Amino acid sequence: MAGFLATVLICDDEPSLRELIRVSLDGPYQFLEADDGEQSLELIRRARPDVVILDMMMPRRSGLEVLTAMRKDKDLADTRVIVLTAQPAARDDALREGADVVMVKPFEPEEITAAVEEVLADRT
Repeated sequence: MAGFLATVLICDDEPSLRELIRVSLDGPYQFLEADDGEQSLELIRRARPDVVILDMMMPRRSGLEVLTAMRKDKDLADTRVIVLTAQPAARDDALREGADVVMVKPFEPEEITAAVEEVLADRT
């Protein structure tokens, strides 16, 4: 994996959470950020990130709507997605729509790092 710079798109309407995730992921990553569902989907289509970290509750389009749209698009269907939710009950919905990992907030920084490493390892 030498020389590989993975692109991680962080989709969350909370700037402090985007920063926490960015700081937690100390590795060979390039970061993109989106603060609502529409912007998230636009960036996913344009930038084709290696991993999308997707909050379930966002303005303009929910994380679940973004995930559903991704899984229906043959060009985006294989994109790795880590879903973040403050509602444990939303876990099943996210998994049913094709999330690779679902994490319930609050989470420890090490957990997000482990999840990103796991989904990137699964790609190869």
